[in-house]
Parts: sequence; C-alpha cells; structure tokens
Amino acid sequence: MDKVLLVGGSGMVGKQLQKKLLARGYTVLILGRSESKSENVKSYLWNIATKKIDEEAIKSADYIINLAGAGIADRRWTASRKKEIVSSRVGATNLLIQTIIKTKTNPKAFISASAIGYYGALKSDKIFTEDDLPSNDFLSHCCQLWEQSSNKIEDLSIRRVVLRIGVVLSEKGGALSKIKAPFRLGLGSAIGSGKQYIPWVHIDDLCECFIKAIEDPLMKGPYNIVSPNPTPNSEFSAVLAQVLKKPYWLPNIPERLIQLFMGEMAVIVTKGSRISCNKILSNGFVFKYPNLKEALKHLLTSI
Repeated sequence: MDKVLLVGGSGMVGKQLQKKLLARGYTVLILGRSESKSENVKSYLWNIATKKIDEEAIKSADYIINLAGAGIADRRWTASRKKEIVSSRVGATNLLIQTIIKTKTNPKAFISASAIGYYGALKSDKIFTEDDLPSNDFLSHCCQLWEQSSNKIEDLSIRRVVLRIGVVLSEKGGALSKIKAPFRLGLGSAIGSGKQYIPWVHIDDLCECFIKAIEDPLMKGPYNIVSPNPTPNSEFSAVLAQVLKKPYWLPNIPERLIQLFMGEMAVIVTKGSRISCNKILSNGFVFKYPNLKEALKHLLTSI
C-alpha cells in the first residue's frame, strides 16, 4: 500500500487522520519535531528553524500531506506572533519543496492545508467560492503566502491540492473545546451580533477530504472544506446548548468585550461569512455530518 507522509501530523487533525489512513491500509509516516510513540507509524525528525530534515522521509513518501503551522488562536497576535504564524507555514513548505528538489523525488501528490481565512475575516452577504479573490487582512495575507509557497510544486509536475479548511469540530481539542466550556457551566451565549457565520466542518469529514485528495487524481488546486450548512453564531450557540442540555438565556457577549480580551485576534469569533463547498461536492464527496446538530451530538454525547 502507498506511504503517506504527514507533516506536522501530531496535532488534532493529524492524529485523527493517522487513524483513518491506517484503517484504510496505508503506511503512515510522520515528519515532526519529536519521535512518534506509535508502533504503527514511523517518524522522522525535522527542524524548520535550522532547515534540517531527515531526507529519508521525503524519499519514502508516495503522498505528502502538509499540516504544519503554528496555531492561529493559541496566543494574542503580537507582531512577533504574526511573524511566527506565517513563517511556520511558509518556511515549512519551502523546506519540503527544497528537499523534494534536492532528493529528486516525485510524490504522486502534494496536499496542503490552508484555511477559509483566505477570504478574510469579515461579515458579508456574499457566499465565497474558490474563484473569489483574497481579502487584505492578516488572515488572508497569511493564507495567500501559505498557498503561494506551494505553487512551486506544480513546476515539478506534481499534483497539488490545497484544502481551505473551516472551523474544525472535534471532541479532542480545537475550537469546540473552547466554545463549549462556558456552555457546560450553563453560561453560554452568542458572541457580538450573533449574525456572523461559522463555516464549520466535522473532523471526520475533513479527514475523509484529505483521503479523497489522495485517491482522486482529478482533484487539483484549492477546495473549500466546510459543511454545506454554515451556521450563524447565534444558531450555533443555541444548538450547542440544546445538545449539551444546558440553558441558553444570557444576552450576547458584546463585541468590544471580546476585543478587550483577545485583541486583534477577536475577528476569529466576531466575523465570519458563508463559504461554498460546491466544488468538493461536485467532485463526488458526500459529507457524513452536514447537519450541525447531528455533528455535535456525535462529538459531545460520547464524552
């Protein structure tokens, strides 16, 4: 069976993707900053800062999935943090491609994560598709540089797929763990106007999209990976409270208060537009969890 190299595969998405790939019979390789503890996965080390990489990881891979990048919402967006967020993505991609060129390897596909931040952090009536131009804020700038850094792979005649990922819902961390915390205490409420959309995706559907990108040779270029049913913040909050069987009566949290605590990063939760997933649907992908209530039930009632 083909070997799939997961770059930055020790995170929330990477761990779930590992399980699904192994279940499908793929051999999984990990390129990361520490040794893998799994007996079923071979790990290789790299260091983006020093530009050191175990070349055997690249030579061994039939497919490369690049998930590397510092967490967008882990810390406040200071000037140095912004630089780290961008460089962790662009630097990682550059190092991978340089190593592919140096080792004269030819993987069947190079599949890179990106984000719906490509379209900017804003509230709009527009439904964004892959053909739309990027915005001009930090998130959009970051995604543009991230995607542009992998353009070089096409010059090597290697199939390139970019998945612009929405808000990933998982029971093992990520956005949902932060969102649900006040709701479990019965203190949940909508944020700001509540009208901003949350283009979400269940982690299992996201992983299946990565696997489809491996297995479908017709997939090339960018794809929005979000549920067919993007949800306004107020509706998302109400459904979450219902699934957790908690009260939902408090007034919306003022946008200014969010900005006070989060700074510029507040746009992640106070802004949001609808994103179309028609392109991945037209490629034959079927979402297992297109409905928010069913997605949250699956994730939260099993905990």
